[in-house]
Amino acid sequence: MMGLFQIAPSEWTAVMLSIQVSVLSVMVSLPLALMLGYILARKNFRGKSLLESVLHLPLVMPPVVTGYLLLLLFGTQGFLGHWLFVVFGVSIPFSFAAAVIASSVIAFPLMVRSIRTAMSMVDVGLEEASRTLGKGRLETFFRITVPLSAPGIISGVILAFARSLGEFGATITFAGNIAGQTQTLPLAVYAYIQMPGKEEPTMRLVIISLVISTVAMMMSEWFINKMRRS
Repeated sequence: MMGLFQIAPSEWTAVMLSIQVSVLSVMVSLPLALMLGYILARKNFRGKSLLESVLHLPLVMPPVVTGYLLLLLFGTQGFLGHWLFVVFGVSIPFSFAAAVIASSVIAFPLMVRSIRTAMSMVDVGLEEASRTLGKGRLETFFRITVPLSAPGIISGVILAFARSLGEFGATITFAGNIAGQTQTLPLAVYAYIQMPGKEEPTMRLVIISLVISTVAMMMSEWFINKMRRS
């Protein structure tokens, strides 16, 4: 029983790599999610429904399909991938950056949905009053809209972090399952399942995953309840 709690260095590597990927994916996604959340909450324009549908595709498409599309886009023969390889000598697929991109794409819709909902609950009159007092749109956004919708923004960040932590299909397709480089927590569990006699490390990683995901969801619910009360 005590062996169940003795985490091997390779398992710690997978856990820490997952956390790094999840944190970076959130940091990369947040600026764009704030902008799109505000646009979807405040603006009406032709093609808005189409934009929302495209943004939410990663939620309904099989993650493996998303990973394959990323591979086509960022591969050395892909539109962006070929340019990056020719100009900068950078190859994205099957790298740490690929794992971050895959997690970002999968988790992005959850962040946008949460931010959009939070910003739509902010009184438009407060923003108009701020602009009447001489504040610009950008200053009003950061001094009025963002602080008032902060609980929803934080909730979206936590949900995106938790989703990134559990991402499997797009990551294994686009980034591979390379130990110490792209082997995140779910991929490590998958690798151990394929090996005989690896029941203990598999269970350890499953427990760690459950604990992190449960804490993240509890924090998200707390922020959502706080937003509703306020």
